[in-house]
Amino acid sequence: MYFPDPRLQKESAPIERFDAEIKALARELLDTMYAHSGVGLAAPQIGVHRRMIVIDTGWPQGEERPRVVANPVIAQKRGSISYEEGCLSLPGYTAKVTRARWIKMRGFDAEGAPLELEAEELDAIALQHETDHLDGVLFIDRVARSVRDLYRKRLKKWQSEFYGTSAQRQKLLDGQGAML
Repeated sequence: MYFPDPRLQKESAPIERFDAEIKALARELLDTMYAHSGVGLAAPQIGVHRRMIVIDTGWPQGEERPRVVANPVIAQKRGSISYEEGCLSLPGYTAKVTRARWIKMRGFDAEGAPLELEAEELDAIALQHETDHLDGVLFIDRVARSVRDLYRKRLKKWQSEFYGTSAQRQKLLDGQGAML
């Protein structure tokens, strides 16, 4: 799912039953994240409004460390760090975002077992970024308004070039055209 899809701004529901469906969701999130060369993904990004995130900041260096967290809660934060973030839901856009340098997170694994983890630097950034998605917050919401406006302007231009005029876009949405 891509910005500006309004479903990205919807709050996700907690996971109450840990069953085969939830295990499959965890696997789908990891597979999708790896397939798109990401280091994190949240369930709403694939159209599932459930409170589950995955991260793996080590796989790009050949050190897979997948983490699955259901119903994540950031229990503690310390310090701050600014990092140039990107997002699979906002392709081609990055911006410097300031977040906590260290966090303690509580939640559950895909089996429903309680977990608590401490993370710092990139792992902490990724966990915070993905948890934001569960609350309908995108990293673009955490940057200055002028930066957001610039991205929206670029997006509008890109959409115009890709989809054509608004009348052409509407025909595509109404099923009266074809995208090749």
